[in-house]
Amino acid sequence: MMSYFLIIIGAIFVNNIVLAQFLGICPFMGVSKRISTGIGMTGAVTFVMVIATIVTWFIQNMVLIPFGITFLQTISFILVIASLVQLVEIVLKKVSPPLYQALGVFLPLITTNCAILGVAIMTVAKDFNIVEAVVFAIASAVGFGLALISFAGIREHLELMNIPDGMKGAPIALIVAGIMALAFMGFAGMV
Repeated sequence: MMSYFLIIIGAIFVNNIVLAQFLGICPFMGVSKRISTGIGMTGAVTFVMVIATIVTWFIQNMVLIPFGITFLQTISFILVIASLVQLVEIVLKKVSPPLYQALGVFLPLITTNCAILGVAIMTVAKDFNIVEAVVFAIASAVGFGLALISFAGIREHLELMNIPDGMKGAPIALIVAGIMALAFMGFAGMV
């Protein structure tokens, strides 16, 4: 039980997928202008990340390793992730058209979100069993969501602030992201 707790704390705070490992920066910077789109992106990424981790774990352990074709790991994982993103896109279009419109071009970018591929590869590299892999994927998605939604809240607040013209937009967003990454470095050594 303690190992699951360590996986959760490690994935959310200590080795945050965005702020410590710098994976998933594209949606982190692109979808973080509004909290509502940040929440939607977090949900979509969480769904794809967990399902992709489960499917890729089985592909790795039931197909690639037994047949000695582990060199196909990256390409097979990418194909799984791309298929799942198409599924999420179809479901969001039918279930929540406003969220589908709000995410816009960033929804297909989940296909190339290196955070999802990174989590799938890390579960294999860390030799997790299926339960540990799912716990790690969920915790990584929570860490991604925590970083994204916090960042979106800060960016919404920054719109109300008097910021010099040269710092508006991307420059101040990058500075805030750097400060957030420094703040998360304070958790280093916990696990």
